[in-house]
Amino acid sequence: MIHVLFVCLGNICRSPMAEAIFRDLVEKEGLTEKINVDSAGTGDWHVGSPPHQGTLEILNEYQINADKLLARKFTKKDLDKFDYIIGMDESNIGNMNKISGHTPHSNMIRLLDLTDQPKDVPDPYYTGDFQETYRLVSLGCQHLLEKIKAEMKLTK
Repeated sequence: MIHVLFVCLGNICRSPMAEAIFRDLVEKEGLTEKINVDSAGTGDWHVGSPPHQGTLEILNEYQINADKLLARKFTKKDLDKFDYIIGMDESNIGNMNKISGHTPHSNMIRLLDLTDQPKDVPDPYYTGDFQETYRLVSLGCQHLLEKIKAEMKLTK
């Protein structure tokens, strides 16, 4: 089983959006028995909370299941459990590095570095633009799935 973790700041906007989108892509590819998906935040303000209403609305608009998503905090143990740890921005990567004790981890990457738009995914908690975040996260998730399928030689 391949384990994928999406990480943002509070785990209520970008990372649960990515978790739901990626899980949807994995299901459509028939790879649910091969890929496990989760999300976390580097901060603990929202632990136990469902995603932000804006995240839920955009996922609902695109008919992507957001059931059972609850915020949790990224921990050092996640570094050993997950094969791919995907940060939404450079700040998330920095925070994960601090939590890890600054031990280099090749399994940590920024989502949009996998695309032709290597930049941070803007946080809609501050921008209010859940549509743009959805567009960028969807693009990144599609590229991530292709990367995993190629690296792990996955087929249905």
